[in-house]
Amino acid sequence: MAQLSHHDVTLLLLALAVLLGAARLLGELARRVRQPAVIGEILAGVVLGPTVLGRLLPGVSASMFPQEGDLALVMHGLTTVAITLFLVVAGMEVDLGTIWRRRVAAVSVGLGGMLVPFLITAPLAYVAPRLFGAGAEQSRVVFSLFLATAMAISALPVVAKILIDLRLFRTDLGMTIIAAAVFNDLVGWIVFALVLALIGHTTGAGLTVPQTVGATLGFVLFMLTVGRWAIDRVLPWVQAHLSWPGGVLGFVLVLAIASASFTEWIGVHAIFGAFICGVALGDSRHMHARTRETIDQFVSFIFAPLFFASIGLRVDFLENFDVLLVLAVILLATVGKIAGCVAAARWAGFVRREAWAVGFGMNARGAMEIILGLLALDAGLISERLFVALVVMALVTSLTSGLLIERVLGRPKPVRFWNYAGARTFVPKLAAGDRFGAIEELARTLSDTGVDPGAVAAGAASRERVMGTGLGGGVAVPHARLPGLAQPVVAVGRAPDGIDFRAPDGTPARLVFLLVTPAEDPGAQLRLLASVAEICQSPQTVTRLLEAGSWTEVLAALNAASASAP
Repeated sequence: MAQLSHHDVTLLLLALAVLLGAARLLGELARRVRQPAVIGEILAGVVLGPTVLGRLLPGVSASMFPQEGDLALVMHGLTTVAITLFLVVAGMEVDLGTIWRRRVAAVSVGLGGMLVPFLITAPLAYVAPRLFGAGAEQSRVVFSLFLATAMAISALPVVAKILIDLRLFRTDLGMTIIAAAVFNDLVGWIVFALVLALIGHTTGAGLTVPQTVGATLGFVLFMLTVGRWAIDRVLPWVQAHLSWPGGVLGFVLVLAIASASFTEWIGVHAIFGAFICGVALGDSRHMHARTRETIDQFVSFIFAPLFFASIGLRVDFLENFDVLLVLAVILLATVGKIAGCVAAARWAGFVRREAWAVGFGMNARGAMEIILGLLALDAGLISERLFVALVVMALVTSLTSGLLIERVLGRPKPVRFWNYAGARTFVPKLAAGDRFGAIEELARTLSDTGVDPGAVAAGAASRERVMGTGLGGGVAVPHARLPGLAQPVVAVGRAPDGIDFRAPDGTPARLVFLLVTPAEDPGAQLRLLASVAEICQSPQTVTRLLEAGSWTEVLAALNAASASAP
C-alpha cells in the first residue's frame, strides 16, 4: 500500500497548520472591520501562495505548497472534502418554506436577478469568448452558459450575514432578499451542474450528457420530495437513540458525503450533491437550532477556512490580474444583477428605496461565486485571468453590498459599545460603595483617552441626580455628553457586591457602563444605551461578564452574545 514518506507527512502537517492558522487569523481580522471572514481567508492563501511568498521565498513556497506530486494530491483531496462539507452548511440555510411564503416576490426578484444578467452576458461571451478569458478549445455555448450563470448567482451565506448585521434579516425586506437568493442558488447550481455535464467534467457512470442531465434533475426531485420526507422521519430516531452531538453529526456527514459521491459518479461535481442534501436536511422540522449551530461551527471554523485559503495557492493574482477584464466582469455582474432585481422588486410592489436595497442585497456574490470559478478553472473551462477577475468581483460585491443597503435605506451602522472601551478603561472590581463614587472611579480611567475626567464625572453625576441610570437586572449606564469629543468613550466597571443606581426593579448594579458621547451628536448616546441594553438583556451574558477574569475574556463574552443576538 502506497503511503507518504516521513518527510512528506511532516511537510503536509506543517502546511496545514500554517494555512489554517493564517486563514483563521486574517479571517478574524476581516470580521473585526465588519467584513466577511472569507475575504481574510482568501488573502491568507494569496500571501502564502505564488503571489507573495512564491516571489519572496520561492523555495519555501514550492516545498510547503507544491503544485504537483503526492503532497499536492493530498491537499487537493482535503480541500475537496472541505468544500463539500461547506456546501452542506450552505444548503442547510435554504428555507423552502420561506420561498413558498413569499413566492411571488421571491420568484419575481430571483428570476429578474437571473434573466437580466443572462441576457446581457451570454451573447457577449458567445461572440468574444477569448476576450473574456475562455479556456482553450472550449465550446462557445458552454462558456457563455457558465459566464452568464456566474454573473447571475448570489451568495446566500454572505447575503444572510449582511442582513443579520444590519438587523434586517427578520423584516419583510430581508425575507424577500433571502427567499430570492435561495431561489437563485437552487436554479444557479442546477444550471451549473448541467454546464459541468456538458463539458464532460466526469464520466464515472459512463452516462451520456442527456442521461446525466436526467439523472441530475431526478436526484434533485427525489431529494426534495421523498428524501426530505425520509430525513424528517429518521432524524427523531437518530436524536433519541444516538449520542449527541456525535450521532446527528455522523448521520448528516454520512448522508451528505454519500449524496456528493452520487452526483460525482453521474458526472456532476460532488458539491452539488452536498448542497441539495443540505437543503433537504435543513428543511426538516427536527433539525434543531443547536444541531445546526454545532454542524456550522464544525465546518465553518475548520474546513471552510482551509478551502478558501487554498484558493490563493492556485494562481498568481498579480501576474494574472487583467485590469480591463476585472472592470468588465464587475460592471457586467453589478449592472445586470441590480437592474434585474430592482425592476422585479418594483413590479412586486416595493417602494423605490426598498427596491434598490433588494438589488444591492442580491448583488453580494462571495463564496459561491469563488467556488463556481474554481470548479470552472479545474475543468479547463476558464483561464486564470478570468478566475482572478471572478474572485475580485466576488470580493468587491461582498464589500459594497452592505454599505450600499445602509446608504439607500438611511440606516445607521449597528453600534457595539465595547468598540469604544478597552483594557485601560476596565475596572475589574470597583472600590466605591455608592453610585457617585463609582462614576468618579470610572471617569479616572478615561484620562489616557484625552478626556477630562473631572468634566465627565461632573456631567454624569448631574445626570444621575435627575434620574437614576440603573436599567435593572444588575446593570447601570451612567452617561455624560461633552462638547468637542471626537468619538464616544466607554468605561466598564464591576461591583460584585452591587451598587444602588436607582434601578426600576430595585436591583443593585453589578455591571456599570460609563458612556461619554459628543454633545454635537445626540443620537450617539441613544445608540450606545441601546447596545448595552440589547447585550445585557440576557442574564446568562451578565453572569459571564461578571465571571470573566480579564478584559480579553469580557470581549469574548460580548462577541459571543452579539453573535447569538436575533
